[in-house]
Amino acid sequence: MTKTTFPVTPAVRLLRQHNIAFEPHVYDYQERGGTKHSSQSLGVDEHIVIKTLVMETDDGAPLIVLMHGDCEVSTQGLARQLGAKRITACAPDKAQKLTGYMVGGTSPLGTRTVLPVYAERTIFDLPCIFINGGKRGFLVEVAPQDLKLMLEIKEVEASIA
Repeated sequence: MTKTTFPVTPAVRLLRQHNIAFEPHVYDYQERGGTKHSSQSLGVDEHIVIKTLVMETDDGAPLIVLMHGDCEVSTQGLARQLGAKRITACAPDKAQKLTGYMVGGTSPLGTRTVLPVYAERTIFDLPCIFINGGKRGFLVEVAPQDLKLMLEIKEVEASIA
């Protein structure tokens, strides 16, 4: 049996630093393939593949939103919960500058700038999730509760199926 090699990213270093069990999964990245492509490539339900979205409030404050792959974020609902007028996606260059990761490879772990992290509440009902490991074509399988050991996560209800 051959051992699959995987990138050692800041996300992987953080997982190791906190002694968090994880399973690396490398797949062929497809531009604009999103969670649908990664879930099909890995043979898992798209619902357990978690998107890492870099967004910002109307006053320019950046934040990270974790959402099920098969759901969209209700930016209006999220803005209401955060007491903001509006929430929009960050421009790709701004997201990369803040996180240190390329769009399509953004992980909430090991970001260059510490950003507030908001996660859809139902993510924590799952036994395991697949989340970006900090490089395009690389997901890590972890227990969602373990994310709370490494990040200060605020749970929200902002999904649109």
